[in-house]
Amino acid sequence: MAEKKLRGFANMDPERQREICTRGGQCVPPEKRSYSQNHQLAVDAGRKGGQSVPPEARAFAQNRELAAAAGRKGGQKSAENRQKLADTRR
Repeated sequence: MAEKKLRGFANMDPERQREICTRGGQCVPPEKRSYSQNHQLAVDAGRKGGQSVPPEARAFAQNRELAAAAGRKGGQKSAENRQKLADTRR
């Protein structure tokens, strides 16, 4: 299998990526970042979003094996990404 070549943002130096990301977060003035100003507002919004999905449509709540498989897959991918990053820094 051919190795995927990184392009654009993914190919940038990590420090440069961090610099760009920081600017994005600073675009919005602190007084307009409602969730950072009011933790309870963020909690309520998350709860409301979760309640908008009917219980029968919540796949992970209905199928523990599916949830476990998804978690395992995510963990394996994270480990794989960390290993690739470590290999590129050597």
